[in-house]
Amino acid sequence: MTTHLPEIPFPLRAFGPEGRWAYADGVLTGRAGAGQDRFVPPGGDDLTSATDAPRLLGAVPDGDFQLLARVRVGFAAAFDAGVLYLHVGEREWAKLCLELSPHTPAICTVVTRGHSDDANSFVVEEDHCWLRLSRTGGAFAFHASADGETWTFVRTFTLGTPEERASALAGFLVQSPTGEGCGAVFDRITFRAEGLTDLRDGR
Repeated sequence: MTTHLPEIPFPLRAFGPEGRWAYADGVLTGRAGAGQDRFVPPGGDDLTSATDAPRLLGAVPDGDFQLLARVRVGFAAAFDAGVLYLHVGEREWAKLCLELSPHTPAICTVVTRGHSDDANSFVVEEDHCWLRLSRTGGAFAFHASADGETWTFVRTFTLGTPEERASALAGFLVQSPTGEGCGAVFDRITFRAEGLTDLRDGR
């Protein structure tokens, strides 16, 4: 089953566990169940140990793009998060999270190349924040913003082969790895068919 959001020029499809995805009046909601996450422990040898979480993803068009949303999370347990998610292969994917980490909301990122890494960027004073995922050429970038106007650079990276990057999936994820479940709300969703000329100028 596919979902069409008027703000996004490509259809979205649910992956992973049931996410109870719903959309109305510009607001997308989803919910993770107990213990659900998308992560491959960096210290392990078993690449099949990846956990999973509800995802709503679509194939982004060729070329540069930006996907933005304001994210609000019903934090209840450590590492509950609402996420912008990028997928280029079964073991090549990345997350930009507004996460309870573990007691304070923060911007966190995960880039998975076989195994996942895990990094915190900065503390968020509220239960919501703007997140932005972008592609410029062969590179992807994560940014976050308190107001959707002035953006803080979080990280830049690449994933997969040129062919895999060209057929990337992007969208939304909700996780609750240590809790009994978590809901997230995504609004002010915007898709732009253009990249960024300067990752660090705040625009």
